[in-house]
This record gives sequence, C-alpha cells and structure tokens, in this order.
Amino acid sequence: MVTPRSLVSPTTNPLLERALHEKLLRRSEAGGNLGGLEPLAIRLGLMQNTLKPRFFEPQLLMFAADHGLAVEGVAHGTDRPTHDTVHMLLTRQLPLAIFARAHELELTVIDCGMADNMCAHDHLQMRKIAHATRNARLTQAMSLEQAHAGMRAGMEIGDKLRGNATILAGVGVGSHESAALVLARMSDCPLRDLIVSGPQMDAAELGRAMTVLQAAQARHRDVIDPVEVLAAFGGYEVAVMVGVMLMAASKRHLLVVDGLPACAALMLAARIAQPVTDYCVFTRSHGHRGLDQALNLFRASALMELGMESTDGTGATLAWPLLRCAAGLLTDVADGEDPGPSQPDGLLSLPVTQPTPSGTPLY
Repeated sequence: MVTPRSLVSPTTNPLLERALHEKLLRRSEAGGNLGGLEPLAIRLGLMQNTLKPRFFEPQLLMFAADHGLAVEGVAHGTDRPTHDTVHMLLTRQLPLAIFARAHELELTVIDCGMADNMCAHDHLQMRKIAHATRNARLTQAMSLEQAHAGMRAGMEIGDKLRGNATILAGVGVGSHESAALVLARMSDCPLRDLIVSGPQMDAAELGRAMTVLQAAQARHRDVIDPVEVLAAFGGYEVAVMVGVMLMAASKRHLLVVDGLPACAALMLAARIAQPVTDYCVFTRSHGHRGLDQALNLFRASALMELGMESTDGTGATLAWPLLRCAAGLLTDVADGEDPGPSQPDGLLSLPVTQPTPSGTPLY
C-alpha cells in the first residue's frame, strides 16, 4: 500500500490573485462593494488554484477526548461529561447538529481518547488512542509514541475525507485548559490571557486554575519541540486534528478552525508545515476571552461575531453559507454571462503529489 506524502504548498500566486481581483472588480461594478467577502473569495480561489472555487461534500469533524487535568477541577464552564456531549451531538440534541443538517454538512464525531466507550453509531468514528490523557501536572499527558499515533490517525482520516472543505472543532472536559498550555508554550502569549474567560470570571476559580496549570508548565519547562509539547500537555483530540489538518491542506482543502483546541492543533501543524495556515479560516462559538488571544496569534478574526455561548463548531456551521456565497461570487454567473476560464492565461496546473512507500513519515 502507498500513502501520499503530506507536502503543504503555499497558496501564493500573484498571477492568479490578480486575475481573481479583476474578476471581482467586474462583479462589483454591478453589485457594489461587498467588503470582507471579496478578499475571502480571493483566498478561496487561491486555495483551490482556480478562478472558479467550488465546494462539494463538506465535512464537520468533532474530535472528542478527555483530559487528565480535569481531575484537578480546572475545566471552566464544563459541567457536562464528554460522553454526554457526544451523545447529544449524535442524537441531534445540540444546535450544532441541527445547523449542520440544515446546511448539508456531514457531521462525524471522532473518539480520539474519551474516558468512556460509546455505542456504535453511523456518525461516530472510533480512533481512540487511549482512555483519556494523564494529568499533565504530574507527568506527561501522553507518550511520544501516542502523540505520533494520534497524528498518524489524523492523517489517515484526512486521506480518506470526502469533499474539499472540513470544519474542525474539539470537545472534551479539560480540552480548553490543555489547549491553552500548548498555545502558551508555542507562542509568547501569557497563559493567564488564554485562561481568563472574561471580566466576570470568579477570582478564586481563576486562581485555582492558574496554580494547577502553572505547575504543569513548570514540570515541563524545558519542552519546546512541537511533538514533545503535544505529548507534555495533550490532548488526543489535538493530536488527531494536527494530522487531519496536514493531510487536508496537502490536498488544498479549506479548513474551518473553530475553538481553542483547533487553534492549538493549527499552531502545532504550522510548526510542522507552515503553509497549512494558508488554507484556514476562523470561526467562533463563544465569547471566551482566551479565544481572542488565540486568534490574535494567527493575526486572524472570526468570520462572524454572534455573541453565542455554545459548543465549538456551532459558529462554523452558521458561517458555512457565508463561505459558499464568497465562492459563488467567482463561480456563479448571470444568465447569458460568459462563464470565463477556470485558469488565467499563463497559469500552469499544479503537479500531482507523488506517492511514497508505506512507512515513510508523513510529517
């Protein structure tokens, strides 16, 4: 068996970008200035290397895992066990699942490392690396072998994904705190800024969380390599997301990033293959101040700000029609209008990624 190497190409293409801009100028002469929708449309064209970006079979992937840090009582705003949240997703009891169905997004929950086992379900994919991570305050959240196994599992998922657009979000008790530890170590962002939910956060709750998380930081103070950081702080949902992001971006797929765990995965993926960020747009499902800081690390903002307090991924489902409309600016034509070419003159087609023998590292 052969598997494709995950080589992520930058989307930079001055000739195509100029052609996309000129195409939008012709459209704006009739429709007016559409603000931020136009640069978004250009980015989508660059991602797909075409003047006519199109989406097909979009996927919504929810990565579920539990975290050993949760035993310390630091999981802010999480009073529902992970397996209950997953059950509610699979039975369409959460708005996220309802919105996904309304917009024809195929929802799949991936068990990356939940503490509990779930009953089989058509929309549940079992890729459990272990039954929850260990407590990062006391030891490594996972072994290096488990970190690599999680990323490989993600690459296998990404390689088999249908469609060319994927929404990624994490769910699990302790996932926010684990992601904050990863982001703080991989950037110059203070941990406190990633943990503070807002001015209303209880001071005692913040103090307890900081005590535990700073102890985890201190235990792993010398860890700086991306995969070692992942192993030190977790979680399994982040590990699997890293692999999916790398593989999907290598195929020039759109990645819609929603929530702090997805941001942590992207930070790690970008250290492995920096151009992966070229394929990302960002959404949000809650107003947690730590997410503001995470988005700042990528010099990004969410597509929409709706003031929600909901499960990660919800904002992405609501933003999906906006992405389709941005692509439609370039792809859909009026009756009788010349549809034009898919590529500007002088633009060469991208080379096909060559397969490599099984066992070759994918990152």
